[in-house]
This record gives sequence, C-alpha cells and structure tokens, in this order.
Amino acid sequence: MKKLLIPMFALGAAFVVQPAVAEGSDLYKTKGCVACHAVENKIVGPAYKDVAEKYADDENAVETLANHIKNGSSGAWGPIPMPPNNVTEEEAEELAKWVLSQ
Repeated sequence: MKKLLIPMFALGAAFVVQPAVAEGSDLYKTKGCVACHAVENKIVGPAYKDVAEKYADDENAVETLANHIKNGSSGAWGPIPMPPNNVTEEEAEELAKWVLSQ
C-alpha cells in the first residue's frame, strides 16, 4: 500500500504546482518581460535562472521580487534600472514565484 501512496502523492503535488507555473509563464509572455529577460540568458536584465540562484536561500525572495517587478528596482544587477511594471500585486507575486522556479 505504501508503494502505491507515495507515487500518488507525488503525482497529486505535480498537478497542484503545475497551474501556478503555467500562469507565471503566461504572464511572463504577456506582460512584456520578454523584452528584457530570458530564462537562460542575460538580455538587458538578468537571466531568470540567475535570479533564482541568487535568491535561492532568501526566505523573503517572493516578496522582494514581487516588489521589484511591480515597483521597479535599480542597482541589484548593474547600472540599468528595471522600470515599474503594470501588474497587480497578485500578478507580481505569481511572476516572482515563477522566476524562482527556474
């Protein structure tokens, strides 16, 4: 029975996490993030994999990144500032979670 339950829980968790990742990916494409960011490579702003790595041990990472996404930031990744984005608090948080999942 135990051998059956563990894979079932893992599969269930995958279905719960998948919509959040898909939503973040959709927002990334529709909110203009692609103009300055990519998952694997630096464009104007840092690659999302680098952002995820930098904030991997930060317990406030979602809040910090959501704030940067919504209100803009400067100096964290070099001299080019990131402008504020036209997103809701919820969208900024969803994008932050997605970035951190890269």
